[in-house]
Amino acid sequence: MTTNPMSPSTGTRAGRRDWTALGVLMLPLLLVSMDVSVLYFAIPAISADLEPSGTQQLWIFDIYGFVLAGLLMTMGSLGDRIGHRRLLLIGATAFGAASLMAAYSNSAGVLIAARAVLGIGGATLMPATMALLRTMFTDPAQRAKAIGVWSGVMTAGVALGSVMSGVLVEHFWWGSVFLVNLPAMALLLLLGPLLLPESRNPAAGRFDWPSVPLSMAAVLPVVYGLKEIPSEGWNVLYVVSITVGLLFAGLFVHRQRTAAAPIISPALFRGRGFAPSVVLNLVCMFGVLGSSYFTTQYLQSVLGMGALEAALWALLPSVPIGAAGPLATQLVQRGVNRAYVVTGGFAVSASGFALLSLAGTDSLWLVLTACAVIAVGGVTVMSQIMDLAMGSAPVERAGSASSLLETGAEFGGALGMAVLGSIGTAVYRHEIPASAPDAAHETLGGALAVADRVPGLATAAREAFTSGMQGAAVAGAVLLAGAAVLAAVALRRVEVRERACETPDEPSQLSPSGV
Repeated sequence: MTTNPMSPSTGTRAGRRDWTALGVLMLPLLLVSMDVSVLYFAIPAISADLEPSGTQQLWIFDIYGFVLAGLLMTMGSLGDRIGHRRLLLIGATAFGAASLMAAYSNSAGVLIAARAVLGIGGATLMPATMALLRTMFTDPAQRAKAIGVWSGVMTAGVALGSVMSGVLVEHFWWGSVFLVNLPAMALLLLLGPLLLPESRNPAAGRFDWPSVPLSMAAVLPVVYGLKEIPSEGWNVLYVVSITVGLLFAGLFVHRQRTAAAPIISPALFRGRGFAPSVVLNLVCMFGVLGSSYFTTQYLQSVLGMGALEAALWALLPSVPIGAAGPLATQLVQRGVNRAYVVTGGFAVSASGFALLSLAGTDSLWLVLTACAVIAVGGVTVMSQIMDLAMGSAPVERAGSASSLLETGAEFGGALGMAVLGSIGTAVYRHEIPASAPDAAHETLGGALAVADRVPGLATAAREAFTSGMQGAAVAGAVLLAGAAVLAAVALRRVEVRERACETPDEPSQLSPSGV
């Protein structure tokens, strides 16, 4: 395995060069996370210019996230084989080229294709950044701090993407939201070869190509169904889509257990810390992204804010996020059991949902405070869970480990919006007056569109939506409180013991108290 001069077995402390390299690594991570939300305010201008059909407009939005989710495991495993720095630079080149293509698209089809290539690039960048971080920071305390930074940057990027797109579209043309990627990718291509170490698994074996379509067939139908259910309801098409995805997931798991060189090695799950980390990370993202389904609509449709104004207000809960990860790391390094810190993070997020359940139709500061509390608890959990998972995984399998965590996070976010969104929609439809027009029974937006023809409908619809948000918040609070108990039990005696590498036939070693 080729790495920087530090040995994972000794945990040599990183120097100034490595911390500088971390800053370089945060550039692609920030941009990949921002691209999830960068089209929120650009889509009206895109629609006016390119005139996409309704289906094309949906694909312009969704194709990036679908391709990203579907290829994460493939790219993580590929990086373990060809080298994460090499894959990062290849991905940065693709991401930059696709950004240029998207900015100057002359048709909806070209923009959809460009967004798909952006998703491919993003799928290479995300696991590569975490895998290289695992290689550079072998000292447990320093790695924990670096992962705290990683978690905060990723979370902040989603919030910044929508605001940045609003500001750019207000002053420039819509293609500018993609051109901002180019300077950062150019800097990464310039500094990456100088500052970043190479890391790969020389004993990984041949790449298991049959696992690639199986992984995509498992991930894409499930993510698609979960993303559509909040807005369209439990349509049989989406239920079938999820079912098909789960069947392929079973085939994918069977392939990983029987293949000579699987893209996700079962050896990752032999350590006591890794499997609980994947599950708890999924639940964490369930809460963080599930709450966002309501808060954006609340600011715009209940409080009547414009899109850019709502996005600017929504930035406020992001302010305390930067301190959450480092504070959690400090607690663990000062001797607080990691299980208690993760449990506390889930409890904090659960209390945020409890606050959200108290919101009325004019509760701006209560909703923003609740969102901040949910996010702080979420980043606290993510920073510690990722550190535990990456410390548990052998360094030569860091790409596979990272990609599995991130795929679980994609599932968790989609599941959170589907489940909490469905609960909120069910309560909304129960609360909306039976005499209201059919459109009003579907969504709050539909009700507001016909509200001028029905006296009192707007007020009733806003109250019904708020009731739905309250019901979903109660469900979220209960789930995250349960996750807090699960974390306390599952992580109570799990500790990471650093290991340099693992041969294909070598079982994971467990200390008496953990990994």
